[in-house]
Amino acid sequence: MAKKDVTEMTVEEKLKNLYQLQTMLSEIDKIRTLRGELPLEVQDLEDEIEGLTHRIEKYNEDVEALKADIAQRRGKIEEAQASIERYKAQLNDVKNNREYDNLSKEIEFQSLEVELQNKKINEANRNLDTKQADIATAANTLLERRTDLEVKKSELDEIISETKAEEEKLREKSKNLELSIEPRLLTAFKRIRKNSRNGLGIVYVERDACGGCFNKIPPQRQLDVRMRKKIIVCEYCGRIMIDPELAGVKVDKPATEEKPKRRLKRALKA
Repeated sequence: MAKKDVTEMTVEEKLKNLYQLQTMLSEIDKIRTLRGELPLEVQDLEDEIEGLTHRIEKYNEDVEALKADIAQRRGKIEEAQASIERYKAQLNDVKNNREYDNLSKEIEFQSLEVELQNKKINEANRNLDTKQADIATAANTLLERRTDLEVKKSELDEIISETKAEEEKLREKSKNLELSIEPRLLTAFKRIRKNSRNGLGIVYVERDACGGCFNKIPPQRQLDVRMRKKIIVCEYCGRIMIDPELAGVKVDKPATEEKPKRRLKRALKA
């Protein structure tokens, strides 16, 4: 038997298929709820670990750069001290005051250079201590986060292993069912589901109200839903509505109080 074209389906068939799809998707939502915030927590921990790893790498690069800078400045100090010794030796062979003054200035300049480089080295060493402390702190935090991640992943894997088969089965059924729903209607349904807090895109009328937002539905609109001649949406929340009977749901009707019957009083004849 050839498969019926979705465009040729009646409104009743479309609504029934759509409600069946909603039922399957709601079951998948329940499975996700069982996982709770674990997937997000795992993702956050993985992002934090990645960030800490990059931070430690950057700190290590800074440490190497500081060490290289210190080594370079120590080299400059050695050069300056060698120059000082050389200029001091030359002072013994000066021929006039001008040469003496020039050599003295060079010695003073090189001495200032030594002081400057020592000052820069001290600053670099303080920065080096800070960076190394930062590395130690980040490394401890990284170790803690990796431990937390292992625990969270273990919990998540346990839940997933328990529900994976059921979820895959439901997803397969929902994909097959989507093929029997008109694309435009399916797109609208998915949009409604995405925008709703409880993930309901189609709901049945219960106690004269929308099953999604619980606002009262006018009698005429309820009649239109029961007639199943066209797609009716809630004027308050925009969800598609279906009557309980078509959805296969038994809804208890609210008890109505019976008005006491008025007793006719017979006139007494005198």
